[in-house]
Parts: sequence; C-alpha cells; structure tokens
Amino acid sequence: MTHDILTRAAALADELTLDQQIDLMTGADWWNLVSFQSPAIGALGVTDGPSGARGAGGVMGGTKTAAFPVGIAIGASWSPALAERLGAALADEALDKGAAVLLGPTINLHRGPLNGRNFECLSEDPILTATLATGIVKGLQSKGVGATLKHFIANESEIRRTTNSSDVDERTLRELYMIPFERAVKDADAWAVMSSYNRVNGTYVADSHWALTQVLREDWGFTGTTMSDWFGLRSTAAGATSGLDLEMPGPTRWRGDKLRAAVAEGTVDPAHIRAAAENILRLILRTGAIDNTAERVERAHERLETRALIRAAGAESAVLLQNNGALPLPENVKIALIGPNAKVARVMGGGSAQVNAHRRVSIWDGMADAIGEDQLTFAQGCSNHRFEPVLKGEFTRTWFDSEDLSGNPVFTDSDDKIACFLEYMPVGIDKLHHSIRISGTFTPDVSGDYRFGMHCTGRGRLLVNGTVVAEAWNSWTRGSTLFEEGCDPIVAALPLTAGTPVEVTFEFATKPTFDLHFHAYHVGVGPVLAEDALRAAADVAANADIAILCLGRSEEWDTEGWDLPDMTLPGGQDALVAAVAGRAKKTIVVLQTGGPVEMPWRDSVDAIVQAWYPGQEAGFAITDVLTGTAYPSGRLPQSFPVTLRDTPTAGANDPAIYPGVDGHVRYGEGLLIGYRYHEAHALAPAFPFGFGLGYTQFRIGTPLHDICPDGTGTVQVQVENTGARAGAEVVQLYIAPLDAPVSRPPSELKGFAKLHLAAGAVEAAKIALTPRDFAYFDTDRQLWHVAAGDYEVRIGTSAADILHRFTVTLDAQDITLRA
Repeated sequence: MTHDILTRAAALADELTLDQQIDLMTGADWWNLVSFQSPAIGALGVTDGPSGARGAGGVMGGTKTAAFPVGIAIGASWSPALAERLGAALADEALDKGAAVLLGPTINLHRGPLNGRNFECLSEDPILTATLATGIVKGLQSKGVGATLKHFIANESEIRRTTNSSDVDERTLRELYMIPFERAVKDADAWAVMSSYNRVNGTYVADSHWALTQVLREDWGFTGTTMSDWFGLRSTAAGATSGLDLEMPGPTRWRGDKLRAAVAEGTVDPAHIRAAAENILRLILRTGAIDNTAERVERAHERLETRALIRAAGAESAVLLQNNGALPLPENVKIALIGPNAKVARVMGGGSAQVNAHRRVSIWDGMADAIGEDQLTFAQGCSNHRFEPVLKGEFTRTWFDSEDLSGNPVFTDSDDKIACFLEYMPVGIDKLHHSIRISGTFTPDVSGDYRFGMHCTGRGRLLVNGTVVAEAWNSWTRGSTLFEEGCDPIVAALPLTAGTPVEVTFEFATKPTFDLHFHAYHVGVGPVLAEDALRAAADVAANADIAILCLGRSEEWDTEGWDLPDMTLPGGQDALVAAVAGRAKKTIVVLQTGGPVEMPWRDSVDAIVQAWYPGQEAGFAITDVLTGTAYPSGRLPQSFPVTLRDTPTAGANDPAIYPGVDGHVRYGEGLLIGYRYHEAHALAPAFPFGFGLGYTQFRIGTPLHDICPDGTGTVQVQVENTGARAGAEVVQLYIAPLDAPVSRPPSELKGFAKLHLAAGAVEAAKIALTPRDFAYFDTDRQLWHVAAGDYEVRIGTSAADILHRFTVTLDAQDITLRA
C-alpha cells in the first residue's frame, strides 16, 4: 500500500464528522456502501463471488456473467499461475458489474467430506489453499478489484453456521485454518476480510477482538477492511470495539443510532469509530471508488478470451482417477452418454457462489461438437435432483401487504417461474411482512406420474386444480433448505395426461425469520422415471462401443446453507453404474461433484474422471480431456476416502465432533484432517491427496538440496517426460518431523511445483523452503518454533506415493508472528 493512500485515508477520516464515520460503517444497501458529497467520497460497490461476479441481482438471477470453475476445481489444478489468471479475469467481470470488491476467494479448509460448501473452498490442505489463494488475490487486485478473504475463521460446516461455536485449540487454528488467511494477507496484501457467521470458542467472530484485531492486524499486519458476512453482526458495542469495520448489508440493524448512543454513553470510544472509518476509506481509495459518483451500471459483456480461459482451466482441473486403457477415446466409435448429468450442464455450486451464466455447456453439447451427434446415443437412467425442477411458464403474482392474503391486492406482476429470492420488492410491500398468490398452468409433455414439490421460508401451500396437494401453511417446520431459513421439501405425486393443462396456484406468506433476514420460495415439478429406466440405459450402453456415465450431484446438493447427508451418489446412480457396467463393452465414469463420493463400483469400470463443476464451458472442457485434446493434469486437492467412516469428522462416531451438540462443534481431531488423518490412522484412501493419472509417463529424479541448519534452502528435482506426448506432472514435497517434542502430523505438504513438459523434455522442479515450513506454533510463548532435530523430506506425486526421502538436521529457532 502506498504512503499516499495511507496519508489520504487518515486525512479523509479526520474530515468526516462522527455521524459520517458511523454511517460509513454500514452498507447503504445489499451491495453498496454509502457515499458523501462533502467530503467527496464515492460509493463502493461489491459483488458476490468467488466463481463469478453476480452483481447486484438476486441469488437466482442477475445480469448474465461468466461462470468460472469452482474453488475445489481450482484447487485440483495445483497451479498458482492459473489461479492468478483466473483472478484477473474475475476482476474484469466484477468491473462489468460496477463492483470494486469481489466477495472471495473462499479459503476455509475441507475438514470433512460433507460440508455443503466444500466445492467453494480450494483444498483440505492449508499450504495448497494458501498458495492458490495468494494467486487469486494477486490477480484480482492487479486490476484494482479488492479481494475479500472469507470466511474468517473455522467455518467448516453449514449446519447451524449462524449460531454454532467451533471449539478449536489455538495451535490447530494457527497451523491449519488460519494459514491461508495469513499467507494471503502477508504475501498478497489482501484488501478485505469477511468474518464468518459462527462463534469460535464461544465468541462470535464478528465480536472477537482476538481474531479481528490481535491476529489479523497486530500479528499479521493486515491494513485492509474487515466486514461482516451478510447479517453476521449481532451486536453494537462488541462488534465496534472488536475491529469489525463494516456491517453488511444495509440498512443497519446494529449501528446507526444504536452506535451513536453507545458512543454517547461511553461504551464505545470514538477512536474505534475513526479507526474503522479509516480502514474502510483505505479500501475505497485502493479500488479507486473514491471518485465513483455515477450510478452503478451493470453490463453482460462476454469475452472470448475468458471463455477460452475457463475451458482450459476446466480441463486442467480434471483428475484422471482410474484408466485401464479406455482413455483418451479412440476415433470413430459409437458412444452412449448415460446419466442425469449427460444433457444437463453442471457448471457451478449453489448459494451465494451461483451466477446467471452466459452459457451452460453440457457434456452432450461438448461431445456432439467434437465427434457429431450421429456418433452419440443417450439414456438418462435415473435422476439425481434434490428438489423437483423449477416450475416454469407464465404466472401471475398478486401481492398483499398482509401476512394472510387478506385485504385488497397492492400490486400485480408476472414471472416465468415459481421460484424467487425476494430481494427486490414492489412499492408498498414490506420485505419481511407480506403474502403472495401465484397462479398459472402446467402442461405435461408425456402422460404419467409427476412429482410436485415445494419449500419456502414462510408459510406456503400448493394447489393443483383447486386442491391442496402440498402444505406448509399450518404445519411449517424449519428444515435445511434456503440457508436453513426454509422448510424441508414437501412432495406430492399426481397422475397427469400429456397435453392436458392443470391449474397451479401457490400461496406464500411471510413469518418471522431466524438469522438471515430474507424470504424465498421454490415450487417444482418433474416426471417420475419409468421403472424400466435402468434396463433401458443398459440396453443403450450394450449397443455402443463405449458407455460414458455422466454422474454426480448438482448445485442443489453442493451448496451453501446445508451439509450433505452422506457420501453416496444420490438418486440411484450406483445402481445405474452396476446396470451399465454389466452390459457395456467399456465403461467410463465422469463424476461431477464438489468432493469425494463412495464408489462401490470402482473395480467394475474402465476409467474414472473427476471433473468437479468446471464453469460455463464444462461440456467442452470435459470433452477435451476425454478425447485427449487436453491433458488431465489435475491432482486431488482433497483425499477421497473409501467410506465416510474413514474420515476425521465421522471416524470417531461422536456427534460432538460433527455435526455438533448443543450449539458446539468440537474439533477433536486437532491437526489430523484429510491425508494427515489417513496416515496417522493407517487408513488407505480410495484415492490419496495429490493423486492423479495422465496420458504420458514421467521419471522423477533424485532430489538435490541446499537446506541450511536454519531451515532455509531449495530442493531441486529433475523431471523427465518419458512418454510419447506432452503432459504435466506435480512434484510434491512433504516434511515429516522425526523427533518432535510435541504431537505433530506424520507428514505435511510444504511445497510443490507443476511442470508442463513436451515428450522427451527434462526440467528441474524447484521448491523453496523456509524455517516456517519446519515449525510448529508454541501457544505458551506465542511464536513459531523450529525444534532442533531431524526432519525427513519426502518427494512424491501424492501424499501416499513417495518416491524419494532424505533427512536434514536443523538447529532450534524461534520465529515471530510478524515474520
């Protein structure tokens, strides 16, 4: 940060009156900060991320924008250079939406496999996460768009995330969960940090002076803005004195006149107000929003270079888990595309990370473009949705300013679906106190049984031809939908006749909210698949040369606001694999999920590709990998266990560890998550952390090093592509303390290098090490300590595939927190 920005921010803070300083500490609305005419301070706009810039539109809509690979896909790339390029492209999208700050990246860790938001995070490992996060931040901020590191801190589950306390010892926090934030602050100078909803050891993070001031600012030297997650502030004095600069969204709930009163009463020192205002002004100055006096305008600008980048990134993130000679695909073969993800593009996760994508390319689209539709056949085989597909058509909405549909209508409009986040309201309608009647028709294409489903944050009932078929009007109960503000889905099956319309009416009425102050509803309808769908899919597979099963989940499953119920594929997909693999000549499985799944069919298929949610060009990127046009250079950023019980959050069979008891989640596994847990407990995963196959072969040479007794130095490894085509390899370095004076993980990733090599090429992978790579956090002395003794340095291609080992002997050393 330049001296000019420091000086100007301080001067502007002094120019503001106390009232103006307080006003600056709360958003003007959901997506903008306040502005002033005197002194002249422009309005800073923010936009949700991290997989695209949605702009100021609703969660279910908004201006069209580019949909980027999700966080775990970027994690699978193991490429800091790619992460930085993606960050720069994200900045372009944010600027298109009139935003100067992107709310991302999400850099929490994969503590276990069920967190609904794991797709949005980069990895289970702090060093891999930190390295890639630093790249994203540098890319964003290189174009003047502020990055927002989220969610600080210990937000590794979505279950009651707004109230639960993550009970974690300080050493685990410092050595695992804080590392990505620390590195992004120190190495990339991140401009903003978002506090998490949860409590840590009993205190809400937004109220935690230890987290927001002592750790962030005093220990790490953070000079940016801290902001609450949306509605994540729950106090006036505690938040203002803890170091929480900005309450979002506006209008205020806890500041404004309440904060003015707290200052007048002496419970909040005006110095805290001025410090927060100065921190926010630094962000406004850094982004250039200080001069933004124009009304915020959004545009849907699609860039060809961004499309190409997303396609390439999607391919680079694909992980080839298994290959018995089935890939890359041979030419001139008949291919059966089978499964619920074949013709439906799975490009993103759900929640605040979802965007209104410019395009959604399915695997069918990509394969048809590459080899022609005449070479393809299709069968769905089963479904995998969590909710019935949104009911679309022409619907009339009648709005009432009562909560029981009484009185005269205040407003009438139309919508093309019965699903909405109620963020922007008609004049005369209170966002939290109203009711709506929505009516229209649905005409089925084919005869048969259909499921109608609904879930909503308020009271609701669904009528078909005047009869109530699903009801949560008098029996509404809080469930796990809509960020835990909604009821669980209520479903009814009805027989319908093709071409015969039915009248559909949905009635909705608000009720008091819990923690996130919004309302939403979702009504869907879909056909019940025929009982012979599996057999039909197997028949299609048998008549093709190769069957490609397109399986996984969707943004309904991998989403903010809930955790997965288990690690199995939903909707009968395991049975589909069994049916197809038993008949097909060759079977390839393409998985699109936000994390690991159990694979009871692993030994019965010829190849498995983990493709994640790779962004809007998904079908093209996956096809590039399948055909060999692109090389599958992804490596697992998260361990894939055999079963759920082989994980730290489930292995102890203790609900206090997960999902929590009486509002507390005990991180009893400490430092042993992911591959650390597997190694410590001698559990062989299905596929280890860092694993990935390719279409060529590499020779990893004997490492050379110049590591000094203080822990500084470089490890160099010669890598040769011994195969017949170009490819990429990731050399990974793990450190295992041999005589540690405290309990430590068996080994930890401390560095890596990704090399792209032509056939026959040789290049040196160089990995730099520092004393911190050998250190543990000494909580008593509040510093990092390198214990004297021996350390084994391991070189491999995954946490389980170690090719070389050597030992170094280090002297004792202390490292300060600011180092």
